[in-house]
Amino acid sequence: MKVRNAVHKGLRKFITEDDASGLGAQAVPKIRNILSFLFEMKDVAELEVLSQWRPHRLTGAQKGRWSLSVTRNWRLTFSVDEKNGEIFDLDYEDYH
Repeated sequence: MKVRNAVHKGLRKFITEDDASGLGAQAVPKIRNILSFLFEMKDVAELEVLSQWRPHRLTGAQKGRWSLSVTRNWRLTFSVDEKNGEIFDLDYEDYH
């Protein structure tokens, strides 16, 4: 899927310039793997078979968005436009 936009400045710089300076150094390899998967993903149903990143749909104020675990506190969260095959509002956020 194509990423329409990234909310987190460091994540956006990582995607567009391959510059990881805005992300935690320990998390970069995992973020790179997750992004590679998301770029190659054809359908949102593919997320449901991934156990290592604990994928789940969010509820409450972020209802409908997806969350993938990066580290204990940090997650990649995003929405999916299935009609256009795009991920949007991709964010890297601390849950705590």
